[in-house]
Amino acid sequence: MVLEAIAGGHRYGFDVMDVTGLPSGTVYPAMRKLERTGLVRSKWEGEKHAFRQQRPARRYYEVTAAGVEALNDLRKRFHGLQRAVAPAEGA
Repeated sequence: MVLEAIAGGHRYGFDVMDVTGLPSGTVYPAMRKLERTGLVRSKWEGEKHAFRQQRPARRYYEVTAAGVEALNDLRKRFHGLQRAVAPAEGA
């Protein structure tokens, strides 16, 4: 569900938590594992941008080519995976 959420445009932790309904203790370890295995990559947003919005900097995740391949395999095995995660606004 976490990989599906990131692929759907939900690119940072709280957004993934909101769309999946999973707690932070599940989402953040899953995102770290997905990154370690090469299915997603991340980068921190600029401090200035976050400061202008009066919040901490966010770490943004995106699905890699290997992640897309893995997600396609998962979708074949688990019908309904895409429906389990609400689509990103504007996606």
